[in-house]
Amino acid sequence: MAYQPPRQGMTAQVVDVCVLLVMVIGALYLPLYLGLAGAAKKPHPIENPTWQTLDQTQIEQQQWKALGMDPTSANDIITARYDYTFSWVALVIMAVLVIGYFVLVVRLSDREYRDVIRERFGERS
Repeated sequence: MAYQPPRQGMTAQVVDVCVLLVMVIGALYLPLYLGLAGAAKKPHPIENPTWQTLDQTQIEQQQWKALGMDPTSANDIITARYDYTFSWVALVIMAVLVIGYFVLVVRLSDREYRDVIRERFGERS
């Protein structure tokens, strides 16, 4: 007898799609709302800034002026540097999660693969 997958009704399919959509949007936006995504940028303003003290080239100065900004108004934007701090704990946690997920997928796939082979060709003799 060939394998007959269970039938899923229209309501269950709509619920599945909605759940997946919420999970995807949550996975994308939750880190933003929690402030976990992106590097922290804190300005380190310079007192009495000039284009030279802000280390801006002639071309960069022209671009800032085209935007209608002077050294004082561009000070916070230019001096805001990305914070590239690194957390070994976060790296280890992420590695454990990724490896654990990989092991889970391989184990479940192996089990399903063996079920399909057993159904198709019978038990080992």
